[in-house]
Parts: sequence; C-alpha cells; structure tokens
Amino acid sequence: AAMLPALRRCRPGPVPLPALAAALGPGPFPGLCPGWSPRAVPARGRKTRHDPPAKSKAGRVKLPPPVDPEELLVVLERYRQHRLVLSALRAEFRAEVLQRKQEERLAEGSVEELEEHRRLMAWNEEENARQRARREERLRKEEEEQKRRKLEIAEERARKMEAFLEEKEKEVLQLQEEAKNFITPENLEARIEECLDNPRNYNFAIDKDGRIVKRTVLS
Repeated sequence: AAMLPALRRCRPGPVPLPALAAALGPGPFPGLCPGWSPRAVPARGRKTRHDPPAKSKAGRVKLPPPVDPEELLVVLERYRQHRLVLSALRAEFRAEVLQRKQEERLAEGSVEELEEHRRLMAWNEEENARQRARREERLRKEEEEQKRRKLEIAEERARKMEAFLEEKEKEVLQLQEEAKNFITPENLEARIEECLDNPRNYNFAIDKDGRIVKRTVLS
C-alpha cells in the first residue's frame, strides 16, 4: 500500500497531485502534473549511493561463488578447443577470400599482367628447385660428415679398447710372474727353512737421506 503513490507518480501521462496543484495555484491543468517531470521523481524505495549500509549487512564480506576445479578444467579445455576451431575457420575463410580476390584481379587484368604472373611463377619454381637441390646437397654432405665422425669415434674407441686390453694383459702377465714367488701349501716348508737360514733384521733407524744410522744385533 505504501508503494502505490510512488507507482502512480511513475506512470506516464499526467497524474493528479492535489497538494502540488494547491501550492502552484490555478493553471491550464489544475491538479495535474505531467509524467516523468522534475516534480515527479521516480521513487522505488531504494537507497542512494550515499546512504550507509544496513546494520545487518555492515560486517558482511562478499565472497565469490565456489568453483569446482574439475569443472573449471573442462570449461577451459572446451574454450581452448572452441578458440582453435574459430581461428582455423577464420584463417580458412580469409585465405578463400584472398584467393577469390586474386583470381578476380587476375581475371580482370590484362594479358601483360597474366604473362608477368606466369613468368614470375616459372621463376619461382626454378628458384625453389635450385634451393631444393642446394638443400639436398647440404644435407647429403652433413650426413656424410656425420658418418665420418661416427666412424672416427668408433675407431678411436676401438684403439682405446685395444690399448686397455693390452695393458690388462700386461698386468695379468706381471701377476702371473709375481705369483711364482707366492707362498703356497706346497712350498711352505721350504720358504720357512729359507727364512730361518737367511734371517733379516728390520729393527734399524734411518736419517733424513734414508741411510741406516743404527741397527740392533739379532740375538
């Protein structure tokens, strides 16, 4: 019921305003005021931008609505596919329009332009063939150089392996030669007798030059 007067003032056309007509005095339209006039400001029961917030909403913090991560990934992927499809369609339509314009321009052109176009296309094909031959020659040389480098690396690796095997073979021969002096159960008694017959005294002192300066006497 409180909004009815405001709605009446908001309707188009003249509306009765008894209090305003009494204040303005007699006129051509007594008791009436044109709709949407400055004297009849629309009122919808809303606050202006300068009014403070309500007490019940003073401390309210607006939070964005929650977003489902899985749904967000699906939406982003679909949007990406949509953009790719649109970009491909635009490129296709643009190429088709340019080709059509070029064909129309060539069709409307003179014989000299057509001959010039054919000559340029022939020169382009020859240049492409020449560049293709140069590229194939360069790739062939690069392939041969790569094969040569691989062969050199394989030969160097074989030489290193051969030298390594020779060194190991020398070590094995040296160990076999040294193994002749090893103490075994078969020559244990003979080596013990040899040590007893030729005693050695390792209890001695040396100077900075490595000379023996003092030695104890074996008892």
